[in-house]
Amino acid sequence: MMPTTSSRRAAVSTAQTAPAAPAAKRDRTHYLYIAVIVAVALGIAVGFAAPDFAKELKPIGTGFVALIKMMISPIIFCTIVLGVGSVRKAAKVGKVGGLALGYFIAMSFVALAIGLVVGNIVHPGSGMHLTEAVKGVGHTQAEAAAEGPVDFLLGIIPTTFVSAFTEGQVLQTLLVALLVGFALQAMGRTGEPVLRGVEHIQKLVFRILGMIMWAAPVGAFGAMAAVIGETGMDALKALATIMFGFYITCFLFIVVVLGTLTKLVAKVSLFQLLKYLGREFLLIVSTSSSESALPRLIAKMEHLGVSRPVVGITVPTGYSFNLDGTMIYLTMASLFIADAMDQPMSIGQQIGLLLFMMIASKGAAGVSGSGIAVLASGLQSHKPALVDGVGLIIGIDRFMSEARAVTNFAGNAVATLLIGTWTGEVDKERVNRVLAGELPFDEKTLLDDAEDDVRAEVPEQGGEKELAKA
Repeated sequence: MMPTTSSRRAAVSTAQTAPAAPAAKRDRTHYLYIAVIVAVALGIAVGFAAPDFAKELKPIGTGFVALIKMMISPIIFCTIVLGVGSVRKAAKVGKVGGLALGYFIAMSFVALAIGLVVGNIVHPGSGMHLTEAVKGVGHTQAEAAAEGPVDFLLGIIPTTFVSAFTEGQVLQTLLVALLVGFALQAMGRTGEPVLRGVEHIQKLVFRILGMIMWAAPVGAFGAMAAVIGETGMDALKALATIMFGFYITCFLFIVVVLGTLTKLVAKVSLFQLLKYLGREFLLIVSTSSSESALPRLIAKMEHLGVSRPVVGITVPTGYSFNLDGTMIYLTMASLFIADAMDQPMSIGQQIGLLLFMMIASKGAAGVSGSGIAVLASGLQSHKPALVDGVGLIIGIDRFMSEARAVTNFAGNAVATLLIGTWTGEVDKERVNRVLAGELPFDEKTLLDDAEDDVRAEVPEQGGEKELAKA
C-alpha cells in the first residue's frame, strides 16, 4: 500500500506546486480583455470619424455573437444533464425550478415598480415632437413580436430531439436536457458511462468557447463602430433624458435591490460578485448581448461554489423569465412615448399596460430585438394610439439594449447565488475564497475539475498522516 500512497501524495504535491503555468495563461487572457477595451474605443472613434464605413462593419460584431450563441445549446445541455443526472432525488430539481420561477416573477414586479416611480418623476418624453417619418416604425415592430402565451408554450417543444440544438432555442434545449437528465437519473449505475461521456463533451465544448473568446476584440470593434455610425450624436443628444434616466434606474435596481438581497441572504458583497464577473460585463457592453456571456456565467457560477443542478436550471431559465432590465425598459419607454405624444396615462392605465407587457415579454424571450418588439406589440394590443411613437426610441434602442443586457445578467447571477443559498446548494467557504481571489477562474478551460479533485484528495492525505502518527 505504501507505494500507492506515496505516488498519490506525489501527485497531489505536484498539482499543488504547479500554479506557474496557469498564472501565465491568466495573464494572457488579461491582455485579451485589455484588447477588448481598446477595440471598443477604436470602434467609437471610427464610428464618429467615418460613419458610412463603420456601418459596413456590423457583420463583424454579428458574426462574433453568432459564434458565442453557437455554443449555448451544447453547454446548457451538458450542464443540466450532468447536474440532474447526478442528483438522486428528482424532487430536488423540481424544488429548485419552482423556487426560481417564483423568485423571477417577484423580481419582475419589483423592476416594474421601480421603473414606474422613476418614470413618473422624470417624465422623460416631455418636449419631444412626433414626426410623420417615425409613425410606421411601431407597426412594423409590432408585427415582428412574438405571438401569444399559448404559442410560446408550444414553442418550448422542439420539432425533433435534435432540432433543439440546431434552432438555438434555449428553452427547447432546457426541456430536452431535463428529460435526458431525469432518464439517466432513473437508470442509476447503467447511466454512469453516459454521464462520463457527457462530462468529456462538456470539457471539449468549454475549450472551444475559450478559443472563440480570442476573437472578442475584433467582434467588439465591429459592433461598437457600427452602432456609433448608425446612431451618431444627434439622436443621443435628443434622447439623452430617457437614456440616462433608464441607466440611473437600472443602476438603482442593481445596487439597492440586488445588493440588499445579496448581502442579507448570501452574506456576500454585491460589488465583489460584480467584480468577479467583470469580464462578462465587458463582453456584454461591447456586443450588447447578454447571451454572449451566458456560457461563461454557467462556468463561473459553478466555479464560485453553486451546485451544478442549481446553475444548470436557474441560469437558462432566468435568461427567458428573469428579465429585470427589460421590465424597467418597457416601463420607461411606455411612459416616454405617452408623454412625447401628449397622451399621458393614469397610474391605473400604466399598471394595466405593464402587467400585460410583463406576460408578453416571456413570449418574446430569445427573439432578436425582443425589447422593442414587445414594447410595440404591447402598445398595439393595449393602447394602439401610442404605437406610432415607438419610432422615437429606435435611434437609441441599441444603447438602452446594453443597459437591459447588463441588468438582466446581474439579476441572473444574483438569482443563481440566492437560490443556491436557499436550497443549501452553495459552498459558502468556497464562495468567499473565490471572491477574495484565492481560487482564480481558469480562463483556458473554463472548468476546474482537476483542481477540485486535488482539493478532495488533500484532506484524505492529511488523515493518513494522522493515522500513521497514531
